[in-house]
Amino acid sequence: MSTFTALDVQDVRFPTSRDLSGSDAMNPDPDYSAAYLTVRTDAGDAGTSLVFTIGRGNDVQGAAIAALAPHVVGRDVEEVLADLGGLHRRLTYDSQLRWLGPEKGVMTMAIGAVVNALWDLRARREGRPLWLTLASLTPEEPLDLVDLRYLEDALTREEALEILRRGAEGKQERIDTARERGVAAYTTTPGWLGYSDEKLTRLLHEAREDGFEMVKLKVGADPADDERRMRIAREVMGPGFPIAVDANQRWDAPSAIEAIRALAPHDPYWIEEPTYPDDVLAHAAIREAVAPVRIATGEQGANRVLFKQLLQAGAIDVLQADATRVAGISENLAILLLAAKFDVPVCPHAGGVGLCEMVQHLAFLDAVAIAGEDSRRRIEFVDHLHEHFEVPVRIERGAYMPPEEPGGGARMHEASVRDHLFPVGPVWRELAAQDARVVAPSDAATGASADTVARSTADETATAAR
Repeated sequence: MSTFTALDVQDVRFPTSRDLSGSDAMNPDPDYSAAYLTVRTDAGDAGTSLVFTIGRGNDVQGAAIAALAPHVVGRDVEEVLADLGGLHRRLTYDSQLRWLGPEKGVMTMAIGAVVNALWDLRARREGRPLWLTLASLTPEEPLDLVDLRYLEDALTREEALEILRRGAEGKQERIDTARERGVAAYTTTPGWLGYSDEKLTRLLHEAREDGFEMVKLKVGADPADDERRMRIAREVMGPGFPIAVDANQRWDAPSAIEAIRALAPHDPYWIEEPTYPDDVLAHAAIREAVAPVRIATGEQGANRVLFKQLLQAGAIDVLQADATRVAGISENLAILLLAAKFDVPVCPHAGGVGLCEMVQHLAFLDAVAIAGEDSRRRIEFVDHLHEHFEVPVRIERGAYMPPEEPGGGARMHEASVRDHLFPVGPVWRELAAQDARVVAPSDAATGASADTVARSTADETATAAR
């Protein structure tokens, strides 16, 4: 027997705003960050997870995760790992915390962090990657993990079981195929909104050379810029090459329809997040107006109920599950089952900090045990920050190759965590010092000492970043 002893949350931030990596129409200066969770036991092992934010969200997210400690600390590890569906329900239905949602927002993401960390621990104890731990369940076992409340008008328990039983047929063959060929990726690396046309062009050429068969551009800040960048991408990649675009919720429905029609001559493969992520009817109206251009969304989807409504309304062509937005593996299992019921491909959202490493497990599970082989399935890939993870993603010939190491993928190198702790890690201290050196010469004429300016600038930098 072993017992959970702590939920340790650390504030890890990467200064990506300095080179505009990750920039888009709604998020012009993100610092890719992680509220980084380690669930410890008195047996000396631990489960790891994270919630992706883009900076000061870590302050709020870390507090939310810590609020869940009474549900875990002091409990028997083996008992909890044997009933992770029960733990998910206890966290979700804590009435005082549920009041803040229910089942959406910061608390739901915090629940996801705890649930995912416990699955990481279970997979490590079984000596398998998370996707294989989940794929090894019998068809009946996932139904004990999934909360079907609010879903049975769209997905009954019997329908979910039938999907899982179909997924069990030929499962080993699909596992073998996944290990040989992987799952197709697409790359967003060239398309950040802050990049110059020259950088866009260079990175598009590199994407093709690396074997990617789809790319994505950010749009939504300025129509003329969007058209120019899409034209450049089409000229570089050639006719018929899939080029998706992502508006990151920038438009209302009429504006989205107008903007998509303006881009249509360049043959966009899909339009992602064309409007407010919870507006099901607006997505349906946009999809009807711009067909046959595909509509994709989901990275901001808070829970299974929203995805149910998007699917019931025929509002999307592509469902973009996220590893850290919803309440963990249990919630994402429900979303994968819903997508399979409505025959809508799941193309997971990734990028960020650790999202590629984590979300690939959902895609491989879907490919081998739920929806099965689907040529429409692609996993997003962004080529930065992978070096900080113990098991970084492995891309070969434009495809994700399945991880074989135990766990769920979120564990970082200890040195990376230490160096990027905010605001005391050496990376952030050095940036504060650099900013101070830039400011100091111009202030010298006012009589302020360089030491005074340096201290002031460092304090302001840390305060603003918080």
